[in-house]
Amino acid sequence: MSRISLLIADDHALVLDGISAMVTLCDDMEVVAKAANGNEAVDLCMKHRPDIALMDISMPGLGGLEATAAIKKQLPDTRVIVLTQYDDREYVSRFLKLGVSGYILKKAIGSELLAAIRAVARGESYLYPSIASSVIDGYLSKDGLKGEVPYEKLTDRERQVLKLLAEGMSHKEIASTLGISVKTVIAHQSNISEKLDIHSRVGLIKFAIQKGLIKLD
Repeated sequence: MSRISLLIADDHALVLDGISAMVTLCDDMEVVAKAANGNEAVDLCMKHRPDIALMDISMPGLGGLEATAAIKKQLPDTRVIVLTQYDDREYVSRFLKLGVSGYILKKAIGSELLAAIRAVARGESYLYPSIASSVIDGYLSKDGLKGEVPYEKLTDRERQVLKLLAEGMSHKEIASTLGISVKTVIAHQSNISEKLDIHSRVGLIKFAIQKGLIKLD
């Protein structure tokens, strides 16, 4: 029986090394790649085509949300498990809409993470208990997953541009990071401003912070 192949994406080396060390003790799974940011996660997924990608949310460059969208679009058979410290319902809603197979908090013990990996590998879904309760509450209150907010109107590329703009990148730097032209970046920013009804870079930064797209150290 082949082992479950894993890609781990997190910008903290301690997390990458810790999970890798734990996985090496398991006969039924292996780490095939480790990424320190969203761009690397997408590139390495394309190269190794892992069964499962463990994805952090807040990372430099492309964040976990944007990287997950790219991975699911290009590699629909690669299942994604979000591994994060954030348990906000809005985060959960966004990732579930992208088709992730699991959402687990970093405070979970190792055995819970391994159980989540094995469940997802079997084709099941896995939600950390408190996350599952939040999702249920959202449905019962007719909130959360059903309500469309302005952010949801943005395309995957527009979300990528928004995050990088909020991180302080210039149009030229964003163009280089995403492999598009400066003119295209400016066009995306214009579309973002119209959809969000926010017409200043400062306003876009505030929006990104409020939505948790970037973190303040």
